[in-house]
Amino acid sequence: MKKHGVAILGFGVVGGGVAELLTKNSEEIKAYLGCEVEIRKILDLRDFPNSPFSSLVTHSFDEVLADESVDTVMEMMGGSHPAYEYTVAALKAGKNVITSNKEVVAGFGDEFVALAEKMGVSYRFEAAVGGGIPVINPLLGCVRQNKIREVRGILNGTTNYILTKMFTYGDSFENALTDAQAKGYAEANPAADVLGTDACRKITILTALATDKLYDVKTVHTEGITGIRKADVLFADSRNCKIKLLGRCIAAGGREFIMVAPFLLPSDSPLSTVNGVYNAVEVVAEPLGNVMFYGQGAGAGATASAVVGDLLPIIAYGNANPIKPGFNRVGTPASDSFGDFESRKYIAFPTEYAEKVQKIFAGDEITISEECVILTGYESEKATDTKIASIGVEPLSKIRFL
Repeated sequence: MKKHGVAILGFGVVGGGVAELLTKNSEEIKAYLGCEVEIRKILDLRDFPNSPFSSLVTHSFDEVLADESVDTVMEMMGGSHPAYEYTVAALKAGKNVITSNKEVVAGFGDEFVALAEKMGVSYRFEAAVGGGIPVINPLLGCVRQNKIREVRGILNGTTNYILTKMFTYGDSFENALTDAQAKGYAEANPAADVLGTDACRKITILTALATDKLYDVKTVHTEGITGIRKADVLFADSRNCKIKLLGRCIAAGGREFIMVAPFLLPSDSPLSTVNGVYNAVEVVAEPLGNVMFYGQGAGAGATASAVVGDLLPIIAYGNANPIKPGFNRVGTPASDSFGDFESRKYIAFPTEYAEKVQKIFAGDEITISEECVILTGYESEKATDTKIASIGVEPLSKIRFL
């Protein structure tokens, strides 16, 4: 029987999950593909003496590169370096590369896709967005022929869990974060999640798939959830809304409006019902309409499923059917267009600024109680920011409506 050799780079939660899945489901894979998948090497800085895979562990990437029996390299190390260097070297050596590393895809995806095509191999990254949710391959293979008007989604399970706790149990942000850490949903340093960095990388990748344009992640407008208050949750409840951290790419008038920020979602929005650590991606397209991909966005089993899912077409079709996303690097900062993005907004100020607020936001809906709350009409970010600057103090909250 034909054999396909793989190397796993990084033997953490996801790498371990991939090794386990390939081993436990080996008979199903053989029956499906008529090919046996063999793990040839596992690269990690650590030793795993009690692991059933201990004999496969190496500390040298050169060993992986030199092993001619390794057909596909699965990179699950995280971070940009040395993941970038290892990916380039593997592709140049004629090996397929599969990754779950959203940081390296968002930063260098254009280079990897071009190099893979040049070398006649595959570069796949389904697991980089949405964990186990099939998003990337369906977007490219089943949706891309439509005119995609928007891609939006809940792209980070940690922040969604925290917001769910705040809405369901009335927890503060701090208490919800502590609970997420205790359950293993949030890292000891949760900055990449709660500040929106993780979601920013993912929406950058989705933007490239939907528009063929790869923007610099550093130029994408990014907000997190650290400023969400109990008062905001109560306001949302009063309007039959939920607050969710969304990544959004809106294609309009030949431009892209790309952002990560908390949004107020009405109860009839499909994304408003996505709770806990689950992720969802909604695509708005013509003539397709709205479609949503939903499932577990993280975890060993879910992400490993996506990684191995990328291996199956490589084995089945070779390089006759590689993913070819139009990752064309864009020099224009994504932030250049954000000032023109229009939305309705909920803004809260301390009551001592009520007089100024009533004058400057005249025409908008204003409620004065414990706080001075404004509900704006549709207006650009530039227009709203100009008004806020005239107040002379930063608002307690500013959250856009979907």
